[in-house]
Amino acid sequence: MAICDTCGNDYDKAFTVTWGDDKSATFDSIECAAARLAPECAHCGCRILGHGIETPDAIFCCAHCARKDSNADVNDRYPVPAGA
Repeated sequence: MAICDTCGNDYDKAFTVTWGDDKSATFDSIECAAARLAPECAHCGCRILGHGIETPDAIFCCAHCARKDSNADVNDRYPVPAGA
């Protein structure tokens, strides 16, 4: 069995994720993997599990957070809703 690098659980169905520069970590669930690997929104702090919105200085979970925390001219929809 393998031990999760996030929670310490010893689990027979654990998996290992490998990414750039030969870094790797073992997890017992997607939840633990996300807690360790997913970036945090620069405005609200939630974990970004999708594409997010990137500016030159930060990554955000959505256009709302990007607009609140930077001068980014971004929207989640087209056409842009009135008052967005």
